[in-house]
Amino acid sequence: MRHIFEDIRVLDFSQVLAGPTASRFLVEMGADVIKVELPPGGDSSRQLPYRDPATGRSGYHVQQNRGKRSLCINPRDPKAHAALLALLPHVDVVVESFSPGAIGRLGFDWETVSSINPRIVMVSLSAFGQEGPLASKPGYDNIAQAYSGITSMIGEPGEAPPMVAAAIGDVLTGVHAFGALAAALYHRERTGRGQYLDISLVDAYFGCHEINVQAHSASGGAVEPDRSGSHHFAVTPFGIFSGAGGHVVICVAANEQWSRLCSVMGRPDLVDDARFVDNAARCRHRDEVVRLIEGWLATRHDIAAAVEELDAGRVPCAPVLSVPEAMAHPHLRERETVRTVTDRALGDIDLPGFPLRFSEFPGCLDLEAPFLGEHNRTILQEVAGLDDAAIDELEAAGAVASEPIID
Repeated sequence: MRHIFEDIRVLDFSQVLAGPTASRFLVEMGADVIKVELPPGGDSSRQLPYRDPATGRSGYHVQQNRGKRSLCINPRDPKAHAALLALLPHVDVVVESFSPGAIGRLGFDWETVSSINPRIVMVSLSAFGQEGPLASKPGYDNIAQAYSGITSMIGEPGEAPPMVAAAIGDVLTGVHAFGALAAALYHRERTGRGQYLDISLVDAYFGCHEINVQAHSASGGAVEPDRSGSHHFAVTPFGIFSGAGGHVVICVAANEQWSRLCSVMGRPDLVDDARFVDNAARCRHRDEVVRLIEGWLATRHDIAAAVEELDAGRVPCAPVLSVPEAMAHPHLRERETVRTVTDRALGDIDLPGFPLRFSEFPGCLDLEAPFLGEHNRTILQEVAGLDDAAIDELEAAGAVASEPIID
């Protein structure tokens, strides 16, 4: 057995990131993922950077679609539509991330899919979910983030919130969908019944509020969560501090940690200082706490030296690394958090690794991203049961498409 989902087949209509993240987790765990791409260009992520100047190959697409098989086919063509329907009896999971209602207009709504195969588990990923006042509104990661209240908690008070330069919501939602799919497949094993899953970015984002929502509600509105810049509004010291040549994150969430920090800074007298005796007092004197810490940091040779001292004192901390610095960090390299893979067009490239670790499956599968339509004939023959003549007819009609394969 190669991995846990070795005997699971997925029909994946999704593109770009949230849906492909869910199916990427499945394929990393051995599933056969058939990626349905619409002609002529397929998944729009194929056009996203970084693109190799010589081949046009997209690193973005490679990262999200390694191990999947590409079927580039037009479901609006009657014969192509029939071929896709013929796949459903042989599929365990359907993933889609179109706007609500679009998958139905293509003829693959839950009612149709489940009537053909009652054991199928189907998941729809969207910005706002399949129902509700905002369901039909177009949405992206940052739009769902803004509606969830998360954006309002980022940045300096009184200033416009900054954009987060990472697709946290899309990936988070994809992982939520993966978790729901795994649970639904387990339920199917017990009952024999598939089910429909509705996963949204705004739901996933809103669940990230660990203090804000309950504090505002339980206080009767007295607590007004708001962005507080580089430092946490409810815990001190807990934030990003400036030092020689860089920045360091220091997270002190308990008095014992505060005592350790004071010891590292050579200021044990601050432990019993009434201004800093507990978190509430430290929050009232946050500016002074920040000045004290940054004053100490200014005396260190650099951030690395400060982190070494803080680590020795068991004070939770981290240097603020750039992306290249994180990619080169020995811890991330040893754990394959950063993984070097070989792509047929891009050569050796670094990608984020697979974050789930299993003792029974300690290694990573050897996967490669498909070229557009690379597996058209194989899938249509082996899974849908079409013969060469039927596939030739689809190709002649332009109902399937492909790009040259680079070996």
